[in-house]
Amino acid sequence: MKQPTVYIMTNQRNGTLYTGVTSNLIKRVYEHKADIHNGFSKKYGCKHLVFYELYETMEAAIHRETQIKKGSRKHKLMLIERMNHEWKDLYEEII
Repeated sequence: MKQPTVYIMTNQRNGTLYTGVTSNLIKRVYEHKADIHNGFSKKYGCKHLVFYELYETMEAAIHRETQIKKGSRKHKLMLIERMNHEWKDLYEEII
């Protein structure tokens, strides 16, 4: 499924958070889970998809990603809690 998406990955409930943007959420989350790319999410084991938002354009998704990244950890936790109170891995829902 190709659609601009902002997403948050974590290593555990209330753990390290990684915020990203992609045009193919299924593929990108798979890459996180398989440790295909070196970087922050691999270093900290962020393999659980706990939040995502879909957008019409990549420009809108990138703008939202920037907002989220500039926001506080508390704000990110509130976003996750509103969408996914149980902090379950949402990957199974999107495939």
